[in-house]
Amino acid sequence: MALRPVYTGTKEPHDGITRLPAPPPWRAFDGGPALQVPAESDDSSATSPDRTHRAATYRATPETVQLVNAALYLRRPLLVTGPPGTGKSSLAYAVARELGLGPVLRWNITSRSTLHDALYQYDPLSRLYAARRTPPTADVPDPGVEDHLRLGPLGTALLPYERPRALLIDEIDKSDLDLPNDLLNVLEEGQYEIPELVRAARHLPTAEVMVDGTDDRVTVARGRVRCRAFPFVVLTSNGEREFPPAFLRRCVTLRLRQPDDAHLADIVRAHFGEEPDDYARTLISRFLSRSGAGDLATDQLLNAIYLARAGDVAPGSLDELAEQLMPYLSETPHSDAF
Repeated sequence: MALRPVYTGTKEPHDGITRLPAPPPWRAFDGGPALQVPAESDDSSATSPDRTHRAATYRATPETVQLVNAALYLRRPLLVTGPPGTGKSSLAYAVARELGLGPVLRWNITSRSTLHDALYQYDPLSRLYAARRTPPTADVPDPGVEDHLRLGPLGTALLPYERPRALLIDEIDKSDLDLPNDLLNVLEEGQYEIPELVRAARHLPTAEVMVDGTDDRVTVARGRVRCRAFPFVVLTSNGEREFPPAFLRRCVTLRLRQPDDAHLADIVRAHFGEEPDDYARTLISRFLSRSGAGDLATDQLLNAIYLARAGDVAPGSLDELAEQLMPYLSETPHSDAF
């Protein structure tokens, strides 16, 4: 597969998303009126030093570049699986930064997460208190309902933006068993309804509703939201469970593996801004030898390299430092880990 790349995996932002071909006929959406994607600087949480650094230093493999482009071309979610610390969530920030998709919308999954919460949150108690202060009338039976609604990360991503928004659904394998199936219809249709606004549409045909992450408001007509550019959706999984076939066939699947020596050296170069020194190369070797006995994360390696250099650790102590800062994340290590 050799797609003309929209996402290139380079560090430099560009406007290549405008060259994305028209969607397949079965994935074309026509929501409107069109909205401008907010600038990344408009959301302080999305431009925190950690997320900015991860986006700028992410190193994509050729396979990653190909499958990100496949997801963009097909307007399908990208399911990214792999061990912890292989850059699954960082990928969403790197793509959003390169293609100018605005602040990344993030939905962190727990066993209690529901589709409803990801679409919008509604506070009936605050509405009840407001109604006591401003009682309904015959002309306006349901005043101020939009003041008690806020779109969630998925609900915001599906607004009719001119270009895709980036949505990270992190650790989908931690969800309730029904959540992947619950997502199917919304991701397939690219639209949803807000029943509270649908019921009020006779007297409130349009509502100004707050979006996820900011106090900005968008106009929702008659309680219905339909996307215009299907969002770039990254779903991450640590491989802790199987997903239904109906869910899998609607996703482009990328399986990440532990990086090899050359890729680790490239990651170290990106994070420290220089070629790996003797400390780094020794610790990369220790990381690779230990990774055969259990799961490790690349940020453990980066922490060890930073401390070794900042603290001027003696070369003879690097094995001890590696053992202390690179504990196994899942499996019990074998006795011959070194």
